[in-house]
Amino acid sequence: MEFKNLGLLVVDEEHRFGVKDKEKIKRLKADVDVLTMTATPIPRTLHMSIVGIRDMSCLYEPPQDRREVKTYVLEYDIEVIKEAITRELEREGQVFYLYNKVEDILKKAEEISNNIPEAKVGIAHRKNVRKRA
Repeated sequence: MEFKNLGLLVVDEEHRFGVKDKEKIKRLKADVDVLTMTATPIPRTLHMSIVGIRDMSCLYEPPQDRREVKTYVLEYDIEVIKEAITRELEREGQVFYLYNKVEDILKKAEEISNNIPEAKVGIAHRKNVRKRA
């Protein structure tokens, strides 16, 4: 992997990466600033912050005017999905649709694309990242 002009590396959910993985990423560009984010800091990182090797910032309250997250648990209904995605796109937002059956992910992306043609659908799975129109 080569970067043209990388200045900031953001690692989210740090606990999902091993020490070797993070060090390898940092070696790709020695003069890059690294921001590591996690809600569950791993003991090594916490220790590095306490002894001053790393800086640490804590967020204790949500951003001003943050909207409440609403979660619904329903049986699968493509009409409900179409309505939710369309509503978000109309307000110029974006949608992340999580689907955990890797063997069927292309089929699911196609279903969403066919039902919501105005949506730009892309898929990502581990090392596989592909864009679809």
